Amino acid sequence: MNIAVPQPARETVRLTSLAHGGGCGCKIAPGVLTALLENQPKHGPFERLLVGAETSDDAAVWALDGETCVIGTTDFFMPMVDDPVDFGRIAATNAISDVYAMGGTPIFALAILGMPVGKIAPETVAEILKGGAEICAEAGVPVAGGHSIDNPEPVYGLAVVGLCQRDRLRKNSDAKIGDALILTKPLGVGVYSAAIKKGALSAGAYRDFVATTTRLNKVGVEFAKDSDVHAMTDVTGFGLLGHGLEVARGAGVSVVFDLDALPLLPEAEHLAQEGFVTGASHRNWQSYGDAVRLPEGLPDWRRHLLTDPQTSGGLLISCAPQKAAATVELARSVGFGDAAVVGRIQEGEPGVRCLA
Repeated sequence: MNIAVPQPARETVRLTSLAHGGGCGCKIAPGVLTALLENQPKHGPFERLLVGAETSDDAAVWALDGETCVIGTTDFFMPMVDDPVDFGRIAATNAISDVYAMGGTPIFALAILGMPVGKIAPETVAEILKGGAEICAEAGVPVAGGHSIDNPEPVYGLAVVGLCQRDRLRKNSDAKIGDALILTKPLGVGVYSAAIKKGALSAGAYRDFVATTTRLNKVGVEFAKDSDVHAMTDVTGFGLLGHGLEVARGAGVSVVFDLDALPLLPEAEHLAQEGFVTGASHRNWQSYGDAVRLPEGLPDWRRHLLTDPQTSGGLLISCAPQKAAATVELARSVGFGDAAVVGRIQEGEPGVRCLA
């Protein structure tokens, strides 16, 4: 007779307790990253490399022929939530977004997995992978393989490959003077994640958080069909100001944001005033230097929302002003209810200005 031996109950470990940071707040500060890349050797030129690292765009793009481009990107981070399925879903949505931000359609993904073996249950890791696979299925792509390592902190993400018609490729560096700027998702993800880390986020706010961070930016494919949409990028770890600055420097223009027009998650303002701010928010601000100008006397909590690292954030779109209303309406019609015109492109020294 076989006798079942009782097994000790496995202790549930909070995923966020195993990581020193979470989500896109884990990214190296933009100023540090620029310094790291500054003196890297340049190989080439490669005639078919249409987008490389020069303008800090969302993905690399290679011309297969005169009509079709292949898009390649990778994104991974440590958990910002404790639910393993939600972590997988958020990380996968964030990684796939880079392809949509270029105007492309993803075709397959490879998983990137690092887990502290012995500290986290295999069942939990399986749930993370399940969440990622769910989002990939929603995007219509297979997880075709991947790589895993034993890592001190949990890490998950994807490498994603996509395709794009060459005339629909949208870079972050092609904004034109006079363009309107549109943001498709509300800000405040980093503030919410800081509250999650301290167990201070309400159940309703958590649902809002998961809803926005797992909403695929598929609409980028539709935007790219419009020749009046000149530039796109997604707003992630460097905050709205940081990614706005990349647009400004890439196109040699001045980016102007209207602070009162910026959409926010429902509790973002309150939480920011209560001091729920990520370390990445401070690092981002220190990296911008004199290229960003804010209204005199702007409260710190409002600045923190501008530097707030967004995980799986919205698309920032630069389009002809006469198409702004239609572009916002398109975004709202497919689930981006907070989409709004948030600024404009002007002539001037490359940088970002915010107006109250």
